[in-house]
Amino acid sequence: MEPRKRIKRAIEWSLKFRVDASVNRARAGHLDLPHGGVSSPVYMPVGTKASIKGITYNEMKEMGCEILLSNTYHLGNFPGTEVLDHFDGLHSFEGWSGNILTDSGGFQMVSLLKLANITEAGVEFQSPVDGSMMLLTPEESIRIQNSIGGDIMMALDDVVNPMSTPERLEEACHRTNRWIDRCIEGHNPIKPQNLFGIVQGGLDLRLRDISLAGLIPKDLPGYAIGGLCGGEKKDDFWKIVAHCTDKLPWDKPRYVMGVGYPVDLVVCACLGADMFDCVFPTRTARFGQVFTTKGFLKLRREEMKNDLTPIEPGCQCSTCRKYSKSFLCEAFHKEEATCYLLSVHNIYFLLNLMRRLRQSIVTNTLDAFVKDFMVNWFGGLENVPKWVFDAMKEAKISLE
Repeated sequence: MEPRKRIKRAIEWSLKFRVDASVNRARAGHLDLPHGGVSSPVYMPVGTKASIKGITYNEMKEMGCEILLSNTYHLGNFPGTEVLDHFDGLHSFEGWSGNILTDSGGFQMVSLLKLANITEAGVEFQSPVDGSMMLLTPEESIRIQNSIGGDIMMALDDVVNPMSTPERLEEACHRTNRWIDRCIEGHNPIKPQNLFGIVQGGLDLRLRDISLAGLIPKDLPGYAIGGLCGGEKKDDFWKIVAHCTDKLPWDKPRYVMGVGYPVDLVVCACLGADMFDCVFPTRTARFGQVFTTKGFLKLRREEMKNDLTPIEPGCQCSTCRKYSKSFLCEAFHKEEATCYLLSVHNIYFLLNLMRRLRQSIVTNTLDAFVKDFMVNWFGGLENVPKWVFDAMKEAKISLE
């Protein structure tokens, strides 16, 4: 196979972003990307190895999915850049016509920490498959992402758990700022792509400001807020999101990484975030748990054996249109494939939640939408946690 030939040239980012409407900090936006438009706020389903188990791309399109996330570390190992170059990128290789966002591979610093050694050069991984070593540098991460051909690429950052020591958080913050220049310099695509920087700093506002000050002058197409969803308190979580969205450019998309819990999506969108991703919807489906407007529903045989209603009355996902809770509960305990039906519902739920939230911003009914969502999810206003009230006060959203 002949590798693709690249010619180094001045970077011209192709992403265009506009804010169509806003209510206080919340925005209804639109990203114009090489493989079509993406309306925001948006949840991006995660197809780690270029696919979501058991769900076809036609089903994703039918659900209204406009952008998927794939993983650079896994795709770099298999099928590898030689194959991806031969097929002129992941879109042709996998047959997905929508947009793709690729992470940098940096999350494996956390998830494969026992197998990784982090230095200024990059991250050296020991393969969990064959034990071989792989050095993921900022330049190598971008090279792999250039071969993947995703519409949005993520810069390699030094990923640390927000509960790490102050010294480790400080090191990661400054290293991430140094690596962004190497990512930009290493970018050499054949087709249009867009690089997002990642704001690090843990739960330390001083470090977050240092990270922001290093990234914003780069005038990147978009920015992500990383280093959260690692076990921190919800009070700390929302305050970091609010702090970062308040300082990030208004005319650039803002991506909170690793968020897939419905309440967190609504809160972050109200605080001015535009993009989200997480494996949580499909992972929780594998344990027989699904999202509803009334909160989580666990499929239990005794409670649902005679229940012929769908998971969510009125839901337009293919699972709710075709199957009852009784069938899904019984089949889940016998057929492994049933978890994919539950994944379809959970993904659709989040896609639709973001569509409805966006519409409430456009129609200036966000307060009513958020209050209705929270009251239903928590089973009454009196059950809504204090941290949600505090976050909504910051967002100037009334729940009273």
